[in-house]
Amino acid sequence: MELKDEIRINAPKDLVYAALNDPDILRQCIPGCEEPIKHSDTDFEAKVVLKVGPVKAKFSGAVVLDTAGAPDAFSLTGQGNGGAAGHAKGGADVTLEESDLGTILRYDAKAEIGGKLAQLGSRLIQSTAKKLAASFFKKFAEVVETVDA
Repeated sequence: MELKDEIRINAPKDLVYAALNDPDILRQCIPGCEEPIKHSDTDFEAKVVLKVGPVKAKFSGAVVLDTAGAPDAFSLTGQGNGGAAGHAKGGADVTLEESDLGTILRYDAKAEIGGKLAQLGSRLIQSTAKKLAASFFKKFAEVVETVDA
């Protein structure tokens, strides 16, 4: 499954990058997030409760950031396990571009799923993933735009 999109955020690039690395901001923005934990500048862990069609599960997962191009670009890889509901792994490339109206955030993500989730069908999974991503970035933009620079 692949997801690609961009969003304009009315904030400077450095603030957007810092917010993407702030567990408190991420907890507010990730749908169903209960517990984001930052182990280091590049290692995160989270517990998230999600409902996909008839399947509701608590996922625990780990994310590793590659910040070599930061703050202009970075990539992340992660994997999560939802017990009997299934598992997921994937990654995303994110770019941040300063513009006259703030920052343009672009992402290109790929994910693989298995278990009960994979049995639900790719159309349901794809539409749910798009909905969750849109929800995250809408909330992220709202939160970041209210942070004092």
